[in-house]
Amino acid sequence: MKKNIAVIYGGPSSERQISILSGRYAASQIDRDRYNVFEILFNTDCWQLVEWEGEEMSVKGIVDKGDFSCSGVKFDVACIMIHGIPGENGLLQGYFEMMGIPVTTCSSFVCTVAFNKYSCKRLLADTGVKMAADVSLRRGEPYNVNEIVAKLGLPVFVKPADGGSSFGVTKVKEASQMDEAIAYAFGEGDTILIEKAITGRELTQAIYMENGVPVALPIIEIVTPNEYFDYDAKYNGKSDEICPAPIPQSMADEMTACTKKIYAHLGGTGLIRIDYIAGDEGVYFLEINATPGMTKMSLVPKMVRTSGRTMPEFFNALIESALSK
Repeated sequence: MKKNIAVIYGGPSSERQISILSGRYAASQIDRDRYNVFEILFNTDCWQLVEWEGEEMSVKGIVDKGDFSCSGVKFDVACIMIHGIPGENGLLQGYFEMMGIPVTTCSSFVCTVAFNKYSCKRLLADTGVKMAADVSLRRGEPYNVNEIVAKLGLPVFVKPADGGSSFGVTKVKEASQMDEAIAYAFGEGDTILIEKAITGRELTQAIYMENGVPVALPIIEIVTPNEYFDYDAKYNGKSDEICPAPIPQSMADEMTACTKKIYAHLGGTGLIRIDYIAGDEGVYFLEINATPGMTKMSLVPKMVRTSGRTMPEFFNALIESALSK
């Protein structure tokens, strides 16, 4: 009997459209000879079982959230492709954990911690992983720009603590820009992170579990003429993503060791992607993507192809790892 795989995408966040692209591509790459694949569009009011004919979508049913089924079909594994809330912050993982349905992501705890950049950095503080100095603010909390600049210097990045795809992010070079950047970041969430800007090479690496063993994929270097790897660079072709990254083997080894240390410390079981900056003093951890982009041009598929694996082989590994949890 083939297992029923639910690829769930959409969601209410600013990343909804990117999530839909990720989910559709993921669904197209799962081995149909091995699994039954169903696509579920997550909306705030209902979860729709959908099919696509080109760019035309048709609704085939409404998912019963009581047992995560639709039209008599019960799903065996949830392949979560929702970026942002609720697919990346642990809420959806918690639902599936209560339902006893395996997921291809990490656990609800790991996703919750990883989604909030400040909480994640605090949890990793005892690992020895290098991290930039930061200040955290909650909406309505008073702050003093001069004190922030005195602690962190300039430039800094002001970003939502729990957002993705570079929404709400500003690189601040002058103290006079801070108030506007803070207000902009609060437009995406209730907590923000102000972080010292580290000058260096932008690198990223994904890791997942296969046959009970963590597998780190090839490292990518991101080169962009933009100030940083912003939304325009990510989704409008304003970057070169070089895989494998043309970095010294010693740096690659340091970064892979760091990736595996972070994954183990968090208790990782599913796919995550970790972003870094390689500065003068070594490799600095930036953040974790608990449900990384999965469009054809996204970073993880590029890593997978560089590793010599096919995307169906990769999804086989994710699904079988989820079933074995």
